[in-house]
Amino acid sequence: MTGHLGDAEVERMERAGMRPLDNEEGLALFDLACGADVPLQVITRLTASALRADPDSVPPLFRGLVQGTSRRVVRSGGDGAELRTRLTGLPPAEQLRRLLDLVRSNAATVLGHASAGAIAAEQSFSELGFDSLTAVEFRNRLGAATGLRLPATLVFEHPTPAALAGELLTQLAPAGLSGAEAALSQVDALEAALAAVTADDGDRDRVTRRLRGLLAQWSTGDAEPAAADALDDLDAASTDDLFDAIDQGFGL
Repeated sequence: MTGHLGDAEVERMERAGMRPLDNEEGLALFDLACGADVPLQVITRLTASALRADPDSVPPLFRGLVQGTSRRVVRSGGDGAELRTRLTGLPPAEQLRRLLDLVRSNAATVLGHASAGAIAAEQSFSELGFDSLTAVEFRNRLGAATGLRLPATLVFEHPTPAALAGELLTQLAPAGLSGAEAALSQVDALEAALAAVTADDGDRDRVTRRLRGLLAQWSTGDAEPAAADALDDLDAASTDDLFDAIDQGFGL
């Protein structure tokens, strides 16, 4: 049944504590199960050390195998305190870079790559090969590293490593970033996301209108006439002019 699985799928099973069975082992265990007077049986080969390494993700059926002090140790290490300590005092750009490294390294592990170099910051998670199972494992790993409660739809709501790193920085911002620093980190993430866009002219126009509206609102506050004037001034702006205006608006 598992003969079609690739190396990445097998490695994911092993990280979850379940080792694959070959045909001979599977048939032998099946014969034993048929001869046993037990109403419910699970034929699998488990690695207890792997189960204990991440007890919060263990299926209820196997929870009895990981009870003990190791469960408390994992929980205490999953509050993101170590990561927050490493980020404290760093400039926003460096905080974003380190979070991007975290995202890329965990993505590489989940997908079975040897290093984070195989994960491009601007490439979409779907293009990288994520599916529903790898997305959940990825979410769990990032949740443990950051201490954040992250949704299972994480890679769909923030579709590139760069965009996801920006979102993580926003959620971690109360630990030490001012509002302006958090906003600047999001400008960095936005710039990375825009660089990854491969859209037709209609889609680019939609994005451009949103950016113009945002810049006008930021520059003039609630003064609607001034905002309209700002929009008029930007009508003939090129893409480079627009990014220069954004930089000036945020004081970059």
